[in-house]
Amino acid sequence: MSDHLKKLLASRGPIRTIGVIGMGYVGIPAAALFAETPAYAKVWGFQRDSPSSGYKIAMLNEGKSPLKGEEPGLEDLIRRVVAAQKFACTADFTKIAGCDAVTIAIQTPFARPEDLLPDFGALQEGIRQAGKNITEGALVVLESTVTPGTTAGMAREILEEESGMTAGEDFALAHAPERVMVGRLLKNIREHDRIVGGINEASTERAMELYDPVLTKGTLIPMSATAAEVTKTAENTFRDLQIAAINQLALYCEAMGINVYDVRRGVDSLKGEGITRALLWPGAGVGGHCLTKDTYHLERGVALAETPLDYPAGKESLYVLARHINDFMPRHMFTLTQEGLARAGTDPAGAKIAILGWAFIRNSDDYRNTPSEVYRDLAVRAAAKVAVHDPYVTSAPGVAITPDLLAVIRGADAIVIMTDHDAYQHLDARRMRDRAKKDHPVIVDGRNVVDPDAFIANGFVYKGIGRGDKNSHPLS
Repeated sequence: MSDHLKKLLASRGPIRTIGVIGMGYVGIPAAALFAETPAYAKVWGFQRDSPSSGYKIAMLNEGKSPLKGEEPGLEDLIRRVVAAQKFACTADFTKIAGCDAVTIAIQTPFARPEDLLPDFGALQEGIRQAGKNITEGALVVLESTVTPGTTAGMAREILEEESGMTAGEDFALAHAPERVMVGRLLKNIREHDRIVGGINEASTERAMELYDPVLTKGTLIPMSATAAEVTKTAENTFRDLQIAAINQLALYCEAMGINVYDVRRGVDSLKGEGITRALLWPGAGVGGHCLTKDTYHLERGVALAETPLDYPAGKESLYVLARHINDFMPRHMFTLTQEGLARAGTDPAGAKIAILGWAFIRNSDDYRNTPSEVYRDLAVRAAAKVAVHDPYVTSAPGVAITPDLLAVIRGADAIVIMTDHDAYQHLDARRMRDRAKKDHPVIVDGRNVVDPDAFIANGFVYKGIGRGDKNSHPLS
């Protein structure tokens, strides 16, 4: 432990004022939970007053959540901490000077994943703002998912350059990756174990002090900053790999004329032996900000490592192959659509295709990297007429989204379920057939939410991910 940093932290005393840079799906609930905690006196949310996201400042200061979809407890929590004057949002980054701890939660996408070059522009700007304004004894924590080595490398360099101080000596620096899923943000932050990795022991301990009051069930797991970075990228890479495994099995089952859900249930029956504890579900594709890019952060981390990787020559990474499989699934959905339209005697050119679900995850407005966009682009290139419905997403760049489900279905040659929103769990086959007004409308189920037999009985051509037992059914 750095004696100098240890003395500075002791002199500063307990953490009382916190700054959270980045008011998104991670920063907003984190800031609200910090503000709710009696241990902390004030939390500042820092948000650029930009044309695209500056509106969040006013909404948050009015006690409203700018996040749509179902986030249990979040709106009420924001309202309470704003009313108690424990939380406020601002574009004035100089207020960081009064913060004992600053967390940074900013997206880290890849413009071209195959190049392994992430777009760290927004993250670097957030780090620079922290560096310009922190004072001696402050704690800076990166919560963004980053390439392993970033905290002790790029982030440290920027902070030291902007502050004129030395990380690990004059201020504490750590990585504590977010581990949340849309739709359960507050629950995840409170209950998931928290990985905390500092660049030295003093930094780790100070970061653990920051997160401990927020946890209700989760525990703190200390490690190095780079180990924490690998932990986050690896856990999402493993999840993506598990999804790819069941997606590939679903494609196999389609080819062999059987039901992947029967097979899944059979395999899952061995879970007591610990064999299939991570057996997930197939679907129309993987979206979101995390799973679609964290594999590439992990791959980039090992590519930049000092020790050469010992791996079978000429073989593609298992993790990258899994990414390709999951990226393929919306393309497979379009293949199923083409096959269904062919059975109905309809050409994709000029056909009306109704896409149900633009968000990548159920009951949310989060459409980042949505598989629906890949599917829509394929349909448009085939000269189909596309209509999109989503109960939570009201607008998205380059696509018209209609809130009226029946209007989207009206006259549709094919109805394609891309998201398993609750609104699609009990679709009435007869009513949808009446709206479609086709002899044999096509239903393509990418999330296994409809009863195939009910739709087949009502004249639909049914196609479903992994439903080899139904995909070649006789027409009713």
